[in-house]
Amino acid sequence: TFSGIRQVKSSANEGNEKDRFFQISDLTKRLGLKLAKFSAIYTPFMQVMVIIVMALIMYIVLLSRGSMDTAQLVAYVTAVGLLPKPIRSLSEVHPKLLEAAVAAEEVFNHIDLEQEQDQGQIDNVNLLGKLSFNQVSFAYKDDQLALEGIDFQLEAGKTLAIVGRSGGGKSTLVNLITRFYLPSQGEVRIDDVSINQYKLAFLRGSIAMVSQQVVLFNDSIKANIAYGAADVTESEIVAAAKAANADEFISDFPQAYDTVVGENGAMLSGGQRQRIAIARAILSDARLLILDEATSALDNESEVKVQLALESLMKDRTTIVIAHRLSTIENADHILLLDDGKIVEQGSHEQLMQINGLYSRMVLRDFIDA
Repeated sequence: TFSGIRQVKSSANEGNEKDRFFQISDLTKRLGLKLAKFSAIYTPFMQVMVIIVMALIMYIVLLSRGSMDTAQLVAYVTAVGLLPKPIRSLSEVHPKLLEAAVAAEEVFNHIDLEQEQDQGQIDNVNLLGKLSFNQVSFAYKDDQLALEGIDFQLEAGKTLAIVGRSGGGKSTLVNLITRFYLPSQGEVRIDDVSINQYKLAFLRGSIAMVSQQVVLFNDSIKANIAYGAADVTESEIVAAAKAANADEFISDFPQAYDTVVGENGAMLSGGQRQRIAIARAILSDARLLILDEATSALDNESEVKVQLALESLMKDRTTIVIAHRLSTIENADHILLLDDGKIVEQGSHEQLMQINGLYSRMVLRDFIDA
């Protein structure tokens, strides 16, 4: 809730969050009281049982021998007096073991998660950035196809725009490029080589991604821009920020690039967060660039500035753009229109407008909405 406090407030959802907090607090209280009650009953019960057992043993001894001298009685009573403390300590271990077992279960559930498969051998090669999908299909665990028969080729240095209605499969397609998902059928290739043959760290290091949901860490602006980049100088960080039109607002902060942005960038506006993310992508100097609604959170003035920075960044890089805004996609070299996980139309902006199909209707609606 804290990391998403702006979303909570903008949605006027404070009441629901407060209710949810009290529900969780009440559940925690009831479970805590239940555990305390169990501990309070368990320890005295064990002590009483010890006394009963000791008395029973003494009775059996007296019954069998008929008598007990003073020395034997003192030794027995002393032994009985020493036993309750270690037994009580032992009884207190049980509730703690229960707590540890619950925590351990959560830990082992995460440990038991299937690890990402990385059998690739290709590393540290100079990628051109040619991207191709060869009859790629993908299904989630419910076996319902999210993508079906995706087939296209994008030459190195060109720009592909992916458009379509929400839930059409745009983000799923992008996640296949980065190997967050693996195809159910078909193959994704970069430079005519299956992406499975590249080492995972190298593959993802060759792809820069700027998404609608920008992730920033509770660290300085400088550290957030340089995140993931090795051995970069401060001058390179500043140059990347200038290219992303971020230097101006960064310099306005008293601590400039050393300003701590807060949890998930809470100290920054949406547009500022995205320009930081764009600066991070510029600094990474990756051959492939993925822009997932990258200008969606910007006002018109900021969008113009960032669009200029993106055009510079996209030059000579293979770029995949997911967007709804016409201004973002009309200059793309190739456009894919996805609907229900399938490519229903593809071509350049001019070609798709001449078809008078779904794409042209979407463009017309965009103009009307504007």
